[in-house]
Amino acid sequence: MMTSRQCEIAAESYAAYLLAQAGYDVLIQYGANQPLYDLIANKGKRFLPISVKGSQNGAWPLAVKFKKNSPTYHDAIDRWLESQHSYIIFIFVQFKDVTSGTSPRAYIARPKEIAKYMKTQCDGRGHASLQEDCKKDHPNSIYSHKIPNKWKFLQKSIDSLK
Repeated sequence: MMTSRQCEIAAESYAAYLLAQAGYDVLIQYGANQPLYDLIANKGKRFLPISVKGSQNGAWPLAVKFKKNSPTYHDAIDRWLESQHSYIIFIFVQFKDVTSGTSPRAYIARPKEIAKYMKTQCDGRGHASLQEDCKKDHPNSIYSHKIPNKWKFLQKSIDSLK
């Protein structure tokens, strides 16, 4: 298991690799906790600010800090979305169940579609963490959700983002 800092570095490095492989020049910000974005991807006249999120447990806690003062998960997700810039692109890198020497899974999406999906989790109740693949079968709670296939990082997915 990596430390949280190692996970951040590995996720940003892997995202830079994917972008470079897709033909983008990648500019990396250095320093502790850069606000808004971690990387800039450039191809021709396109400059894309990228926020990279790494995980080792199957989820990314995006709206968790907003839940404490929000009556519902939908409210927390709305508050998270309000704090994002619409031009930012998120790349999510998942290391759960990834053995040494194999590639993690990666997904790409904009804040608006992330919030919309998070609201569908847990049978529409919503959830403060973006969950990659979750199945819950408990007497009081039965649900299943998975990140949309169209979010899978592919060259066409990054090239088609507007």
